[in-house]
Amino acid sequence: MSGMTGRDVDHSAAIRACAAGDEVSLRALYEAEAATMLGVALRIVRRRDLAEEAVHDAFLQIWRKAHQFDAKLGSGRTWMFAIVRNRALNIVRDRSREDLVDDETFEAVAGGEHDDMLLRMPERDALRLCLERLEKPRRTSLILAYVEGFSHGEIAGRLGVPLGTVKAWIRRSLIALKECMA
Repeated sequence: MSGMTGRDVDHSAAIRACAAGDEVSLRALYEAEAATMLGVALRIVRRRDLAEEAVHDAFLQIWRKAHQFDAKLGSGRTWMFAIVRNRALNIVRDRSREDLVDDETFEAVAGGEHDDMLLRMPERDALRLCLERLEKPRRTSLILAYVEGFSHGEIAGRLGVPLGTVKAWIRRSLIALKECMA
């Protein structure tokens, strides 16, 4: 079977066979399409290890969800490539919350080393007084976003909180600062 190409396999029939538990058909699909699917995933995730993860996950999904394939909606090959594409996009979305942040800078800010920024401001400075009123996680998120330039996703990933929480903290903190400074 090695050396098979996508043209050598009837994708729809092989997917239906997978739905019936035929592992040989899954192997035929893998040998025919894994290399091309890896290329598609690699163009999306831009890292070989993540692309390989996407292809692996895609074949698991193909095996588990073969019974959901409907040839009336499109070809088997198209269905397979949609799965790997979606898996790769999910990996990108998941990873956009991390990996782009310089660990030292982030730890310094999140650890409170930027509190000295507040101490350098005059004690009667309105901005200092308003920033000190914010809860530490909200103040940290605000400083990371507006002073250090980290994205909301990077902040969420490193603080281990949902993206929506970080966005809410920053939005509410800006509103609180505006009200405090008025």
